[in-house]
This record gives sequence, C-alpha cells and structure tokens, in this order.
Amino acid sequence: MSFASLGLSEALVRAVSERGYESPTPIQAKAIPAVLSGGDLLAGAQTGTGKTAGFVLPILQRLSTTAPRRAGAGGARPIRALILTPTRELAAQVEESVVAYGRHVKLSSTVVFGGVNINPQIDRLRRGVDILVATPGRLLDHAGQRTVDLSGVEVLVLDEADRMLDMGFIHDIRRVLKLLPAQRQNLLFSATFSDEIKALADGLLNKPAMIEVARRNATAEGVVQRVLPVDRVRKRELLSHLVREHNWFQVLVFTRTKHGANRLAEQLAKDGIPALAIHGNKSQNARTRALAEFKSGTLQVLVATDIAARGLDIVELPHVVNFDLPNVPEDYVHRIGRTGRAGAEGEAVSLVSPDENGLLRDIERLVKRQIPRETIAGFELDPNARNEPEVDDRPPRPSRRPARGAAPRQNAPRPGGSASQRPDGAAAQRTAASTPQRPAASVPQRPAASAPQRAAQPASPAASTRPFGVGGVRGRPTRSGR
Repeated sequence: MSFASLGLSEALVRAVSERGYESPTPIQAKAIPAVLSGGDLLAGAQTGTGKTAGFVLPILQRLSTTAPRRAGAGGARPIRALILTPTRELAAQVEESVVAYGRHVKLSSTVVFGGVNINPQIDRLRRGVDILVATPGRLLDHAGQRTVDLSGVEVLVLDEADRMLDMGFIHDIRRVLKLLPAQRQNLLFSATFSDEIKALADGLLNKPAMIEVARRNATAEGVVQRVLPVDRVRKRELLSHLVREHNWFQVLVFTRTKHGANRLAEQLAKDGIPALAIHGNKSQNARTRALAEFKSGTLQVLVATDIAARGLDIVELPHVVNFDLPNVPEDYVHRIGRTGRAGAEGEAVSLVSPDENGLLRDIERLVKRQIPRETIAGFELDPNARNEPEVDDRPPRPSRRPARGAAPRQNAPRPGGSASQRPDGAAAQRTAASTPQRPAASVPQRPAASAPQRAAQPASPAASTRPFGVGGVRGRPTRSGR
C-alpha cells in the first residue's frame, strides 16, 4: 500500500517521500481514510507506530482542499484545526511534523506552550494560523487574554489523550471544549486504550470509528527487554559500567523524581560520562538545549522523568534504561516505546532493586510476559544489603524550629522553592500548621518584680508533616504542559 492509495494529494505524498517514508504504518493505513471521511475517530496504537502522521496528513488534506467556514477575528486567517498535547516537547514535535508534511501546501501553523515568553505567541496568533498545536494550560492563558479565537475550529485532536488524563488535564480540556463550535470533527489518539479513555470518548465523540492496531498495552516487538537485578546503592555504578563497557551513546535514562534525575546526571558527569537532566523544573530553554544535544549525539546520556516519555521522537534511539521502575505500570510501556520506533530495533534495560519487585510484577502482569533477568558479574545482589523503598527522594530539609531563646525567623524560604518547583513534583504545597496560642486570660501572671525577662518565642510548629510519599502516591505526574 502507498500513501497515494489512501487518497492523499500529490503535494502531501511528495512531502512524505522527502521524509523517507514509502508506505504507511498500520495505524496510518486505517486512520487516514477514517479522518478523510469527516467522522469522529477513536484510535489507539502503541507508541512509535506513527500516530502523528495518522492525523496530521488527513487534516492537511482536508484543510488544503476546502475553504474556511468563517473568517477569523479582525479578518485574520481563522484557526481551523486545534491539536492538544500533554507536554511541551510533544507539542513542539507535532508542530514540526505539521510543518514537514505541509511544506508543499498553503497552510500555516504554530505552537503555543508554557515556560516561554507569551508575547511572540500572541503576535503570531494575531497574524492568523490554520493549525494550532497547544498544551492546555497555555491555550487557556491565551483564551483568558482574548488572544486566541477558537470559534472557527473544524477539527479537534486530543493527542496522547490517556497521558492528559493521567496528568489531570480533564478539567482544562472541558474548559477548552466550551470555546469550540458544536459542529466539528473530533479525533482522539492514544498510546493505550484504557477504560477512562473510552469513557471520555463516550462523552465527546459522535458515533466514532474505532481503530486499535495493537494489543492493549503491548510493547513493540523490536524492543529487547532485560531486567538487571542490582542493589539500590549500586545502581549508578552499574549504569556507568554498562555505558562505558558497551560504549553506549544516546542513552535515555528514566528516574522517578526530578531530584533523582538531577543527582544521577551529576554523578554520571563525575564518572566522565556527558549527561544532562530534563524535567518539569528545568527552564524551557534548558530542556530544548538538552534535547538538541541528545538528538545530535553530542550528549551521551539524557536523564529524564516521565515528562519525556511522551515527547521524545529520536530516530533509531538505541537504548532506554529504567533507573527506577515507574509507579504506574502503563508508564513502562511509554518509556520503552521511545526505542524500537517505526519497526527499528532497540534495547530497554531495567535496573531493579529488591524493593521494586512488586512494581516489576505489576509491569509483567500488564504486558502479559515475564521479562528476562540477567545478572551482571560483579554486581550480584548482596543478601546483607539494605534495599528499602525510598520514602522520599528529596534531600533532607533542615529543621525550621529556632533554638530556644533565638529571635524568630522572618519569612524563611523553604528549600526547593514553591510547591510546583520542588524536586518531588508535588502539586500542592504542604505547610505545617502553627500550634494555636492559649488565650491570655488562661496564662497565670507572674509578679513583674520576680519575673525574669524572657525572649520572645515564635509559635512552635505542629508535629512535622509526613514526608511526601507516606500514605500517598509517589511520582504522581505534574501538569507540565503549562
């Protein structure tokens, strides 16, 4: 089957050919005709199978052969297609695909996401675009400032819809839907077909076609998976050994927390292995620079939290390493899906300490297979080693209670900044409640002559709050799309 046989124009087929693609993948072969028909679509396929082209190509075809339904605000070109993605990296990647596939058609596009100056985005939107790729948070920022007009949208795409639900974007999505015209084509593309996705589809889609080209939560056949048992304290040492011993380059390493990513990147650099970390607390410029160096091959190791599991498309990425197993089994599928893309071969290695055996069982139950174990000589498990689950991956915070008689500390900053900037990625700031003061009448008054001068004492904080992760969910994804 060829792309031309799917009903695409010569201009689009030529652009696809220039990208080096000769025949469509299974998801593309089924999705492109479905989108061209004009109906709603719910499409699921494992990551790395070409979902982006599956909706970008037919959207370009439809918009290039039909006139807009209405004019844009102030006579500008109206936004005709809106593509929502959960992360900045994925938004940038999708817009790059729109530009590449649409290079021979007269359609314009842009991308908006948080972490960068909003003013250039405003200027671009005022000039008018046909296709807008956005993260939900920044799109609502524009809507609040009345710098975006979505009243002419003809096609809505929710890309990686399952990840958007995982990251808590459902309320933002509902707010965006209220800004769109009732008559439109809706497309949901997802790496997994969860029950939550089907529930979302039931409320959003109108008699949709349903496509699922791979078993639910399946991993790519071209990815060789291995589990390397190792004591927790020797994980970094083993990772350095593997990279040097096998001369690995372009190694994508996943950690559970932002602080863990920073710490590991620093340790690898001290071992002489060029490494950088990427996560939600990094500035957008730092994230973009790290990705550019990694894609070019100048950066040997990129250490990432799960923010990168859905936004990295690196041609023939050879190695993915799970330094920490994810708390959510589905995230394992997304992580290792960064390698073995489009039929290429890849390797996924998981460094598993004994305290993670429960997480490993959950993953194997999800993917319906046992992942082969392999012990590396010199890194055998020590039966006397302490392999305890980490309660908190942040550095210890010094006590905020002043010494008795000391002057109270005024507005002492919390290490790590605000809640949204903490390494653990917690969405809400945890504050210690102050001990209530007793009424003055209930305190016996001493005679002034015999009472010694007493230094002013600050209110004592209540019993220290539990470390993040005790009694709750660790590693919960943050809404990095803003």
